Amino acid sequence: MTGDEIREAFLSFFEGKGHLRIPSSSLIPGGDPTLLLTNAGMVQLKPYFTGEMQPPGRRLTSSQKCFRTTDVGQVGDATHLTFFEMLGNFSVGDYFKEDAIRFAWEFVTERLGLEPERIWASVFRDDDEAFELWTSRTGVPAERIRRFGEEDNFWGPAGSEGPCGPCSELHYDFGADRGCLRSDCGPNCENKMPGTGQTCDRFIEMWNLVFMQFYQDAAGERTPLPAPNIDTGMGLERAAVILQGKRSIYETDLFDDLVRSAAGLSGRTYGEDPDDDYALRVVAEHARSAAFLICDGVVPGNGGRNYVLRRVIRRAIRYGRKLGLEDPFLSQVAEVVIDRMGDAYPDLLQRREFILRVMSLEEERFGQALRTGLPMLEEGLVPFHLGLADAAAVAKDEAGLRAAVEGLAARVSGSIGDALEQQVVEAVVTAAAERGTSAAVDEARRRLSGIEAFVLYDTYGLPPELVEEIAQERGLEGIGWDGFDREMEAQRERASASAERFGGEFDVVRVYQELGLEETTFLGYETLESAAVIVGMVVDGAQSERAVEGQQVEVVLSDTPFYAELGGQVGDTGTIMAGESVMEVEDAQAPIAGLTVHRCRVTTGSFNVGDSVDARVDARRRASVARNHTTTHLLHATLRNVLGFHVQQHGSLVAPDRLRFDFTHVSPLTREELLEVQRLANEKIRENVAVVWHETTYREAVADGALAFFGDRYGDRVRVVEVANGAPYSVEVCGGTHVHRTGDIGFCHIVSETGIGSGLRRIEAVTGSSAEALMLEQAAELESATGLLESAPGELVSRVEGLLSELRSANRRADSLERELLKRQVAELTRSEIEGVPVVSGMLNVTNVDFLREAGDWLRNDIGSGIVILGAVIEGRPAMMAMATPDIVQRGFDAGGLVREAAKVMGGGGGGRADLGQAGGRYPDKLPDAIRAAEEGVRAWREAQS
Repeated sequence: MTGDEIREAFLSFFEGKGHLRIPSSSLIPGGDPTLLLTNAGMVQLKPYFTGEMQPPGRRLTSSQKCFRTTDVGQVGDATHLTFFEMLGNFSVGDYFKEDAIRFAWEFVTERLGLEPERIWASVFRDDDEAFELWTSRTGVPAERIRRFGEEDNFWGPAGSEGPCGPCSELHYDFGADRGCLRSDCGPNCENKMPGTGQTCDRFIEMWNLVFMQFYQDAAGERTPLPAPNIDTGMGLERAAVILQGKRSIYETDLFDDLVRSAAGLSGRTYGEDPDDDYALRVVAEHARSAAFLICDGVVPGNGGRNYVLRRVIRRAIRYGRKLGLEDPFLSQVAEVVIDRMGDAYPDLLQRREFILRVMSLEEERFGQALRTGLPMLEEGLVPFHLGLADAAAVAKDEAGLRAAVEGLAARVSGSIGDALEQQVVEAVVTAAAERGTSAAVDEARRRLSGIEAFVLYDTYGLPPELVEEIAQERGLEGIGWDGFDREMEAQRERASASAERFGGEFDVVRVYQELGLEETTFLGYETLESAAVIVGMVVDGAQSERAVEGQQVEVVLSDTPFYAELGGQVGDTGTIMAGESVMEVEDAQAPIAGLTVHRCRVTTGSFNVGDSVDARVDARRRASVARNHTTTHLLHATLRNVLGFHVQQHGSLVAPDRLRFDFTHVSPLTREELLEVQRLANEKIRENVAVVWHETTYREAVADGALAFFGDRYGDRVRVVEVANGAPYSVEVCGGTHVHRTGDIGFCHIVSETGIGSGLRRIEAVTGSSAEALMLEQAAELESATGLLESAPGELVSRVEGLLSELRSANRRADSLERELLKRQVAELTRSEIEGVPVVSGMLNVTNVDFLREAGDWLRNDIGSGIVILGAVIEGRPAMMAMATPDIVQRGFDAGGLVREAAKVMGGGGGGRADLGQAGGRYPDKLPDAIRAAEEGVRAWREAQS
């Protein structure tokens, strides 16, 4: 069976067992702050298991896209993946262990046709019920059932908080002639295989049946779920290995085309060389996982899921280089991914251009990083380490060693940067203090430190193997692998902590669950005012029967016209009244799906649970919010029309005074594109198109072409909002509030379009009265400007251009005069010798640091050999600079180090290269003292040399 056939066989089998087929959710967990990326099939079902939402059916089945960040560094062997498909069947309070085991056995033995005697089972250590069900319902003999502890047979939660429970696994036995060949071999065997030393591969875990019974909170405490559930997961890729008779995932039809593509581009043959095979597998797997991440809206960046994508792409490129692929190649492999999997995941085809463009841009950026990192290594770090022995030879003590090492580092600081310069200096000096100068210098002379190799790898993407190879070519032994491994382990711990972070909001949700309330009936689509009854109140995080004047209280009503914040739209405000008692509603939220909580302040009187009240939404504010919300839909549709269908919403803010719309696009909009987006949006507004909505199922809405935002969590019944004048212009799944006709918006003015990350753009706009206010404000500013410049509005630009031209001419004249005055000041500076070295020093009166540097250049050229020390007070702040001629630098002088120490006198700091150092400070009156300190620094340097 092909991978596609296995997927369809699984889903259709469970449909035949009364399960509803649901589509895969995005790799970005919708409405779930507990996860970095979707890592299991049950993630989209989590609110059903916890009782937060009603499922579309009690029996569900899906093929879920999953990504596990913990496996990135292991991809390349025969088994590990980052992206995979998880086939699952789920019961939400319907069947439990018996049917889960029975269905699994029937599917693998009858539908897939696997030999029953090759199937082993494992159960949780004390789960006698599951053990008995395997023997009595399937006929699996007791000797083929193993018991394991929590590490192997207890699943969850997905993150540090969520549903969990004991599990039972199905293991496939490839036969006694495979693996460790020992008689004690069984599922989860850790014996080593003879000849290779690798872990036994006779058995493969095929299917995990999780008996979801508990909710584990942030503290690790487990409480029973509202009802026991079933969550199962079968990896499609592993199933393909078994059914296609392959030894590796990468030999199945799911990967064969991808591996052959990478092999063809590199001119290698898969199966001939183990190192090449490893690299080919990395390229194939990472191209696939990156394509799916980008398709779901992830873009390369330096944090969270964006960093995961960047790491995956750069790791693929790194292994491509090992295959000899110097030119961009990854997008070509990604094209094969899209063609191979586009039928099962049509979004890949629709977003092909965007996926390939993002991947190409990241590959270009990595190429730039390589161009930066290689000179740092070849022209900076290697010469520094090679020169350590000679530099240390003249040092008499620790201070002398520091001065010598700092001088050596300063000579290459232009290549390695100030920050890394300080790190390498401190590493040598600290090691010398701990182990002695000779041992420390000998170690540093032979190899780069682990921190240096790590910086080159982590910041610039230079593989440590490449760093070591270059170091050896230049005369070093290699790199400090122990130090590098420590830095990598620390990074892995940081990444793991990021990947496993969670929201920790279950205790907050529990307060509202304990109220035992039904969903709030929302009346706000039809009315802004309604009668209701207070059915629950929370004060200071605890249930309360009463709230009095001055208290902050969270109120739940039987019915409400207040919209709770969702989908980027802010919550409504207004009032709740009962006779003379009044509460100001400051916000409305939904901590549990369907339950509206009004965050209020009692301004008059008091309220009790059970009171009848009148709830009134601020109508003017709601109308402004509605205008902005409908406008985001118009902008979304217009951006897709102007830029292409790769544009996806990536977030929004719908407030009464403004709107913000984030979307995927790889480059800034041109002025023409931005004007076209605004023109088309306003054209639809002027057409006064009807805005209509209807309810349907989520699956039907998406099948009919409605756009759904990946960041939201949807129930089975959804509201579809359509802007249509004949043919639909915009159709989106949206529960927000909207205008009835686009003409109600009035006018849309785009205020700005900016980048907020790699492949992400943001538009900010105003509509209605806010747009009018902005136009009036800008008109007033224009009127003021024309008045000040005594110009008509149509002549303003030419008038400003004329004034700027005059200003530039005046500035040139002023610079010329200041330069003449500077020459006179320079001629009057003190010229002396310090221990035989010519020194020119003193203070100048200049307006900017460029003139100070210009004066230094004059003097350095004039004296031919020597040191220049200059200072000036510029805009109330002291600045100083030191310069040295080449022959002085060759003798070990460090201008950057000199000003760094001298600047401390005036409350500042600085640095620079051996030939040029600059510093600033806080105390202008101390500048003369700082210059004298620099002169003494020259004297100390000369004495150290002698």
